[in-house]
Amino acid sequence: MCGFGHGLRDGTWGEGAGRGTRITFPRRRLFLRHSGTIRVPAGLGPLLPLGIVWTTKLSSSLGVTLQSSNWPAGRFMLQAVTSFQFGAMPDWLLPVGLALGAIAVAIVLHSALVATMRRWIGVNHPYLRSVFTNTKGATRLALIIIIVSLAVPVAQLSDSVQSFFSRALGLAFIILAGWVALIATKIAADFYLRRFDVLADDNLLARKHYTQVRILQRAAETLIVIVTVGAALMTFEAVRQYGISLFASAGVAGLVVALAARPVFANLIAGVQIAMTQPIRVYDAVVVEGEWGWIEEITSAFVVIKLWDWRRLVVPLSYFIEKPFQNWTRENASIIGTVFVHADYTVPVDRVREKLKEIAKASPLWDGQVVNLQVTDATEGTVELRALVSARTSPAAWDLRCEVREKLIAFLQEELPGSLPRVRASMSDGTVRRQRVSEANGVHAN
Repeated sequence: MCGFGHGLRDGTWGEGAGRGTRITFPRRRLFLRHSGTIRVPAGLGPLLPLGIVWTTKLSSSLGVTLQSSNWPAGRFMLQAVTSFQFGAMPDWLLPVGLALGAIAVAIVLHSALVATMRRWIGVNHPYLRSVFTNTKGATRLALIIIIVSLAVPVAQLSDSVQSFFSRALGLAFIILAGWVALIATKIAADFYLRRFDVLADDNLLARKHYTQVRILQRAAETLIVIVTVGAALMTFEAVRQYGISLFASAGVAGLVVALAARPVFANLIAGVQIAMTQPIRVYDAVVVEGEWGWIEEITSAFVVIKLWDWRRLVVPLSYFIEKPFQNWTRENASIIGTVFVHADYTVPVDRVREKLKEIAKASPLWDGQVVNLQVTDATEGTVELRALVSARTSPAAWDLRCEVREKLIAFLQEELPGSLPRVRASMSDGTVRRQRVSEANGVHAN
């Protein structure tokens, strides 16, 4: 119930000496009552779409009250109000006010609903928090569509304006449907991937599912966007006729469109192939175009590789279907690292091998599987020692290789300085000849 009143004391028209005009009226109390309870947030009253109807009823009640009264000022107000006609308003004012009012009401109502849902359900759970975060914009748009569709029939707009609102509502509904489909795809993918941890040491299964789901999600999002944009454009008569004529011709124009869209569909098909066969996964260690790095991101069009020095190598998705590359973690994240050390022929290989095992066992980077030392080559002046050590991941293998190399060099310098590569000279018949000699086997190389 709402109402207002104004009390007037007894009095008459009169002039006061030295005082301005004084107007008094007989005692009368005016009331206007309206059934129902109306609470309007401050500053939003003029924007309410249903306020037009409420104002009409209010003006009718006010006119009857003022007309039945003996209040001269009231009759003057009634004459001023009745002289104003809605036909004098600009044609665009009512639709614009209706749209702005719908947006205002939707924002207020949406905020109230979100606050209520947060209070009743709570958002401590990460999945519910994700749902609230992702659906906030779509639910706000849905409320705007609902409120406008309810307010348009009540406002008694002209046929042209109603036709405009009908078309706009249809277009907004198509956009909302596509938006909801995108949100549902993202929420479903996030919910499925919650059970996997791609940052774990043994993360092969997690990377497999993560790659499949993300690629299929982006492919589905691409298709949803294409279908939504196509459906939205078909709501316009000119675009619909153009599309019909284009499909009817189906000649050179269709061929041009197919050729122009070939890279897009090639990457889309390559993405589906990668999701199924999985030549690469997220966080795989790969060598592409001579660059070593990790697969950081797989999109619907390209792959981002984070190189060892933090540069990014962007490669088209179809590259991994059409060209060869190295994948160091295809079946397992564990990898064997290689260290090469050149030493003199006098080096005691067994002592170096024992030192390598000692270094590996003392390092937290070694996974306890592979450690070995072999002589893999012999040149005229040195022998080549190859150390093999394994690690759980490729970054750990890189660090372990560096650690082993540093400590083996320090071991040769401190305990076996005679085994370091060196150049010897011998004197014969007064002539100094530069020679590389291996004293271990007595072989001379001039």
